[in-house]
Amino acid sequence: MPRTLLPLALLALGLSACTGIPEGTRAVDDFDAERYLGRWYEIARLDHSFEEGLDCVTADYARRDDGGIRVINRGVDLDAGEVDVAEGRAYPLDDPRLGRLKVSFFGPFYAGYNVLVLADDYDWALVSGPDRDYLWILSRRPELAPDTYRALVDRAAALDFPVDELIEVEQGDACTPWRRNGSAEPLDAPSER
Repeated sequence: MPRTLLPLALLALGLSACTGIPEGTRAVDDFDAERYLGRWYEIARLDHSFEEGLDCVTADYARRDDGGIRVINRGVDLDAGEVDVAEGRAYPLDDPRLGRLKVSFFGPFYAGYNVLVLADDYDWALVSGPDRDYLWILSRRPELAPDTYRALVDRAAALDFPVDELIEVEQGDACTPWRRNGSAEPLDAPSER
């Protein structure tokens, strides 16, 4: 049976976070939300309570009827064999051409989602929360070229993020049973064989 995302942790994040951007950073401009939609694989992150112990993490973005973005975050606790899913919503902050969104997974509480670096082809991204406690390296595929990964870590270090605390997220063979025939459609649990 899948576990639910830690509602209290999300509440705490919502209450303590804001929609800001880390001082000394700036979001990408010429951001195209339509191109950003779809599946992203989490390659690395600064760990936090609501993703603790999760691998095979994906984020799926789709357009909402109200013009916002539907966010489905999914990860797997490989040791426990449990899926963790959270659904949220996101909306542009300020100028929609900037890579800044406000995201909520719990009620009226929003946190900042800032795209700091983005590939021209929208193939990978460096994303922060409202401060330097939250950082993600995302890719359209479960793997990221080592030189690209290193460049993103170096960029994050130059922006004063604690990159020595980055956790590389398992996206390899251990995740295969949790993905339907290698497609973007995830399973809630491995299929019986």
